[in-house]
Amino acid sequence: MDLPVGVIDYGQGNKGSILNMLKRIGVSAGLVSEPAELRRAGRLILPGVGSFDSGVRSLRSSGLWDAILDEVLIHRKAFLGICLGMQLLCEGSEEGDDEGLSLVGGRCKRFTQQSDPCLRVPNMGWNDVRVVTAEGGLFEGADPSHPWRFYFTHSFYFQSADPSVVVATARYGFDYAAAICRDNVFGVQFHPEKSHRFGMALLANFSRITV
Repeated sequence: MDLPVGVIDYGQGNKGSILNMLKRIGVSAGLVSEPAELRRAGRLILPGVGSFDSGVRSLRSSGLWDAILDEVLIHRKAFLGICLGMQLLCEGSEEGDDEGLSLVGGRCKRFTQQSDPCLRVPNMGWNDVRVVTAEGGLFEGADPSHPWRFYFTHSFYFQSADPSVVVATARYGFDYAAAICRDNVFGVQFHPEKSHRFGMALLANFSRITV
């Protein structure tokens, strides 16, 4: 592969911020926006900011939907979804009507104030992330007694059909999945590109993952 990490450009997400963070930690990366470019990349990152259906339709209209599934399921490349990119990994969302990539079983649910009347939606700001398991490698080197801290901004959260894929949790009225891992598929609800040293550590770990 002539591109260690490809950041998928489909009109959604903080692409520039992710590239800058990868450059800062010495990881060679570039934008990929066509199926042939995805094939050149050793690992793939799917960023995302916006609504679920908009993300689905942007991926489909760009011709990247089937290419992603091919690279992930057939060529078994390490694949990281960030924020909306993580939510697009699931089967669907309360936010819209379209189906997700269905790479990880589950659906996205909206935060409500039923569990805590003081909750504000969207959830925005810094929060501790508790590592459940270092399996998969995203949190390699994490000390369970010292939570990593990340920046979040989201109104929906991933409710996994299989609790074993949840590798880290955050608390916002209740514990929910902050990071997931299923084989070569990874997802983080927070923004590592905005999360300083912990974000750099996580992206560095992803750049070293072999699957």
